[in-house]
Amino acid sequence: MAKFLISVIDDDESIRRTTPRLIESFGFRAAVFDSAESFLGSGHLSDTSCLIVDVHMPGMNGLQLQGQLAAAGFSIPIIFITARDDKECRRRAMQAGAIAFLGKPFGDEQLLQGIRLALREFSDEPGAAGNFISIIDDDESIRRTTSRLVESCGFRAAAFESAERFLSSNHLNDTSCLIIDVRMPGMNGLQLQSQLAAADCRIPIIFITAYEDGESHRRAMQAGAVAFLAKPFTDEQLLELIRSALRRKKGNRGNLSSTDSSECIDDPV
Repeated sequence: MAKFLISVIDDDESIRRTTPRLIESFGFRAAVFDSAESFLGSGHLSDTSCLIVDVHMPGMNGLQLQGQLAAAGFSIPIIFITARDDKECRRRAMQAGAIAFLGKPFGDEQLLQGIRLALREFSDEPGAAGNFISIIDDDESIRRTTSRLVESCGFRAAAFESAERFLSSNHLNDTSCLIIDVRMPGMNGLQLQSQLAAADCRIPIIFITAYEDGESHRRAMQAGAVAFLAKPFTDEQLLELIRSALRRKKGNRGNLSSTDSSECIDDPV
């Protein structure tokens, strides 16, 4: 871990003092800056593996820094921290590719989880553009908002109002991750999971539900689901789980022999 440099940018001296100590206690290297301008003028721009940036700062703020780095072609994973949780700032940050948006004060484990996710993204995260996310939910508002979120992160997306519509579509074999409601008219999410497994379709599944049911949760996870997520969920929660699903799919492909196929053997309809 010592090879990774985490840069912290915050105008609050107490944050600059305590956060590097925490980062170094995890085994990473740390550098601190009191402004975005100081960071940009330093010699650490190219060797920074993860940025922890305050949203509201004098001069260039965190969102402006994110935009400037993107325009210059730097793809450094960014974790935003803020004492003022502003939904519009959160939306803009996540839409532009931020790893997380943490409210101060944040827990040590929250920050470590964000850093680990950022470093996976920095080193070997599957490219977004090559992955197709299918969303199945009978709630039109969920289909609309989830598709927008997925596409804002660079993934391709398609939304379906039922399991039957998904199965009859031409997206079965090119879907990299499925986001499925548990309870739907007709075939429900657990039944779809079973049907896909029977057809040898190895698609990672994230279940979403407005009804937290312990038995459904147990069955879904026992059958190999990536997660069982209760509505309403945050953008960060869903994006982290999508990335986890894609890493799982990548690992599954690596474990297949040359005679195996990651596609569905038979049409499950």
